[in-house]
Amino acid sequence: MTKNFLLVVLCLVCTSAFSQNASTIIPDNNTVKDTSRQTDLIDIANRLFSFKEQKIRQEKDKKVYFSILPVSSAVPGGAGRALITSTTAGIYLGPRKTTNISSATFAPYLNFKGRYGLPLRTSIWFPNNEWTIQGDTRFLVYPQYTWGLGNNRPKDPRVTVDYQYIRFYQSALKRITPYFFAGLGYNLDYRINIKSEDPAVSLPEFTNYPYGTSGNSFSSGLSLNLLYDTRNSNNSINPLPGAYANFVYRVNPKILGSQSNWQSVYFDVRKYIGLNPEKPNQQNTLAIWTYLWRALGKNTPYLDLPSIGWDPNNRSGRGIDQNRYRGQTLFYVETEYRRDITENGLLGFVLFTNINTVSGSGDIFRSWHPAAGTGLRVKFNKGSNTNIGIDYGVSKGYSSINFSLGEAF
Repeated sequence: MTKNFLLVVLCLVCTSAFSQNASTIIPDNNTVKDTSRQTDLIDIANRLFSFKEQKIRQEKDKKVYFSILPVSSAVPGGAGRALITSTTAGIYLGPRKTTNISSATFAPYLNFKGRYGLPLRTSIWFPNNEWTIQGDTRFLVYPQYTWGLGNNRPKDPRVTVDYQYIRFYQSALKRITPYFFAGLGYNLDYRINIKSEDPAVSLPEFTNYPYGTSGNSFSSGLSLNLLYDTRNSNNSINPLPGAYANFVYRVNPKILGSQSNWQSVYFDVRKYIGLNPEKPNQQNTLAIWTYLWRALGKNTPYLDLPSIGWDPNNRSGRGIDQNRYRGQTLFYVETEYRRDITENGLLGFVLFTNINTVSGSGDIFRSWHPAAGTGLRVKFNKGSNTNIGIDYGVSKGYSSINFSLGEAF
């Protein structure tokens, strides 16, 4: 297992090194994207409901861009359908030529049966990118299926786990070089009243895992955060060509309130390749994403173990049921082709495929779990380059339709 783990790390390091090739990245953030010849839903609404001729919208510094998407969608874990309202706001806190766009996404959901979620994610960039603060705050009440640990788990039997969840993640990073940031963070995961919805099923016995499978689970820790980002315009809502690497080492000691001492490593590498550099305002991009997530320590709480769909932004595993595969280590790879359908950028499409493997029962590389799908993109706000995404993904024995504001990665 140790050798395999080191092999994966070496592969990811090589990927990261390749992503810094000067001939394949665009490290200059001094070009403001020309949106005058693009069309979004706001332009269409202005034409439909306004009798006056509209001037070309000017995208100025410090303007706030809002995008709101109310949809009905299925909640992971068999909770039925829910009303989800996703709101994304983007703003420049400094000159657009030297400052990344800051963003906040609030996506509350409610299924009218006592299940709801209040997640808020923020990415704040201070003038000239001197500092960045990344945040993730959630209060969730919902069930989710679990199948136990490892790759070799059939679709049934499965158990529905119910609990209340409070998450509070905050990290502050200082710019060291133009594209490299380093800093510290605090991470809290508090799960309350963990239990199986079936009183006849003992969750510790079903999972064969004694830590964090009943009662409350409290993890509190500090993290070391390293970030490398050369993406052109550095817009996390819809990244443009460039490279990205993020390393997070988390330590959860009892002295900070954790029920047990454990650590984790999360290493995320992404590459965005522009396939039509002559037309930078048109989407024609190949995006590649891979991450390695490993829990260090045999007493890591069950719901804190690496699991598909539980990456920091809950975007991995499209076409795979969330929480389907869980283990001590998770390795994930996804590729996506993004292309405009119309020249004005209003409509586009994506094609994607992903694969993952986990440890927990047998060798991590003996079983792979693929998924694939396609999606439609509609430009909601050209100022923040925000798309409405409708994705259909499929894997063995499962399929899903996902709605989103912004790209998956």
